[in-house]
Amino acid sequence: MQTTQRMLILIAGPYRSGTNDDPQKMAENLQRLEQASWPIFQAGHVPMIGEWVALPIWRVAGGNSVGDTLYDAILHPTAGRLIEHCDAILRLPGTSKGADNDVHLAHERGIPVYYSIDEIPRYADTPAPLHP
Repeated sequence: MQTTQRMLILIAGPYRSGTNDDPQKMAENLQRLEQASWPIFQAGHVPMIGEWVALPIWRVAGGNSVGDTLYDAILHPTAGRLIEHCDAILRLPGTSKGADNDVHLAHERGIPVYYSIDEIPRYADTPAPLHP
């Protein structure tokens, strides 16, 4: 399956969910999200994770405790704003209200939601995948 359009694909899945705000568990969840970025890139697209954008904004704004007022005002709204620019979403497995909301917003926008990297079409002019 191929496409003639490069896509900006938001990777949605658990980040904070199920961690009891344990920084190590949250970091592990972010690593799981990031694992999907390489195959998306190899398929000729641009991967995006909301936390890549939201966490630096939150820190610069003065956030210092997960779940504080700034956290809630920045994290999920950032994903919503990103979805306005995305061409698709990859929803990874796992319980996540935020990721479920991302899927809802994608459906409202009429953009595809993929549930497996294998569902994502390759950009037509993309070379064969590299294996590091």
